[in-house]
Amino acid sequence: MRFSLRRIQLCSLFFVITLSLLLIAFNTGWGQDWFSIGINLGASRIKLAVSDFTAASGEQNLTPLTQEFNQVLWHDLEQAGIFDLASKSFYPTTPLREPADVDFKTWSSPPVSAQMLAFGKAEVTNSNMVITARLFDLGNTANPSVVAKRYVSTLNEVSTREAAHRFANEIVKTLGGGLPGDCLTKIGFVRGGGGRSEIWVMDYDGFNQHALTNYGSLSTTPRWSPDNAKLAFTSYASGNPEIYILSLETNHRAFFPSYKGLNTTPAWSPDGKKIAFCSSMSGDPEIYDSDINGTNLQRLTFSRGVDISPAWNPKTGTEMAFVSDRSGTPQVYIMSADGTNLRRVTTAGGGGDASGPAWSPNGLFLAFHWRLSETGTYDIYIMEIATGRIIQLTHDAGRNEHPSWSPDGRHLAFESTRSGTRQVWTMLANGTEPVQLTRTGNNWNPNWSN
Repeated sequence: MRFSLRRIQLCSLFFVITLSLLLIAFNTGWGQDWFSIGINLGASRIKLAVSDFTAASGEQNLTPLTQEFNQVLWHDLEQAGIFDLASKSFYPTTPLREPADVDFKTWSSPPVSAQMLAFGKAEVTNSNMVITARLFDLGNTANPSVVAKRYVSTLNEVSTREAAHRFANEIVKTLGGGLPGDCLTKIGFVRGGGGRSEIWVMDYDGFNQHALTNYGSLSTTPRWSPDNAKLAFTSYASGNPEIYILSLETNHRAFFPSYKGLNTTPAWSPDGKKIAFCSSMSGDPEIYDSDINGTNLQRLTFSRGVDISPAWNPKTGTEMAFVSDRSGTPQVYIMSADGTNLRRVTTAGGGGDASGPAWSPNGLFLAFHWRLSETGTYDIYIMEIATGRIIQLTHDAGRNEHPSWSPDGRHLAFESTRSGTRQVWTMLANGTEPVQLTRTGNNWNPNWSN
């Protein structure tokens, strides 16, 4: 066998099959405008004012929880990528609680110059926190109400944050072309240290980080099922790298067969009925798929070397991207879901490795990481499949690997060493506004829920 088991294990555990393409096209003047427009992250943003919600009564905990609501709502809207938030330093000092409190001219004129206004109040009713939230169109004084919602939550931080996320999602959906916001999604990731790694999960903004596994071994490559009810991942808990499927509803493992050799990098089909994965059961690491209980096993690739990291096109379910070094260096390929119509989509103009392919939710783009031969730096890139056009998203900021798309296609999670250790970050899908989510230990291989 051409590749040592040690090399294969490293490839599967930490995805060290990574990438390096040298395309002349990067210096031919392709800008990011074509891409920004394509994912609704263009330069024209909605000017939005977000007035602090006020506590309408003096019950204990209401004031600090209302402040928590305000902070979360502001952060959610700031990170949405489609708003220009008017600075609070320019806001009128009069509190806004009711529609009658809105002075349209003051809010829409300089220095605020807002187009839309979010405001509301919090109160306690029947021992619950009740938040009345509104969104006004300041250009329509006759009928300004765009969103009017009431959220009932328990008097605690978790429930308050969820209410803020829900209102932010409503604003994003209303003003962002109908795409639901990501504020209630989660990110799975790997946390490692002391010779072990476990699967963790957190809210999309980094809040509520907690472990899902405690095997005392090596677990990696978490992947959400389409309904977010399960996570598939790679575990060495039995001594052999195997595919585990964890039910998040019962916290128990679902059955999946143990195959000889290496088994890693699981990927769900868009309908949740199949799992694709890499296995060396035939000798070489190849791509297989099966039903989620392991039946109807099919081998999809047939080449010497390593074929790994399958990723289904979430829009069509008829295509699969994966990584192969059959050409000499790891590169990204696409094939039909049955293994036919194979084509290579990355070219090594000057050598290098390509790895970590991730489809955008609309199936039009592939994100991946790439190491340029001259610099040895790993960065995140995106390719438009139809044209082959590529843009670089990260620059001069440590190693940046393993991108994962948010459900709305406006954000990417990824791992980066830019802070000095390997941590999980997010950014807008045009490469701007990076945010660090993890800080404890080393964290990698993020995967955004659906």
